[in-house]
Amino acid sequence: MKKRYPRTLSTGANNTVIALSETEVGKIFSGDTRSDIGSEAEKMKFANKINDLVVKFIRLDVYGKDAEMLVMERLYPHDFRAYEYEKRELWLDVFEDELKQLHGAGFVHHDLRRSSNEPGLSYDNIFLTATGIRLIDVGISALESQLGERLFKRYVEQEWKEFEEFRKFLVNR
Repeated sequence: MKKRYPRTLSTGANNTVIALSETEVGKIFSGDTRSDIGSEAEKMKFANKINDLVVKFIRLDVYGKDAEMLVMERLYPHDFRAYEYEKRELWLDVFEDELKQLHGAGFVHHDLRRSSNEPGLSYDNIFLTATGIRLIDVGISALESQLGERLFKRYVEQEWKEFEEFRKFLVNR
């Protein structure tokens, strides 16, 4: 059984996210995942320079004696079903534009839709917030400079397929 942290918001395959305050959350990296913290922070900072689609990086910190923590802005998700179809279409248009900007700059999220064999909601990395659609969890995101052009293009093509699936999901709810 995984270690249970106080103020846990969510637990994924490798990390736990905890509430630090009303405005900050921390993604805990311990054991084998500690080597991933710098990479995730750099990809988040890269995306943050392009637009506001990806959750904001705040700082790297320590948690307790044996863990490191990626501190991010705290988002409060809304339920899409509480909003009219027309508003959802507008949010999707903005989401599409911002995703294009990220791709054009060399960033791909690479996890809009969870694998079918993973627990949780299919689109739980996509939040609707008071300021629009936002993306969380850039752990497996990638930069074109790391992948090369051909593999990056493949990832982008897959992401657009996931985007179109999300569009259908959102407007048909």
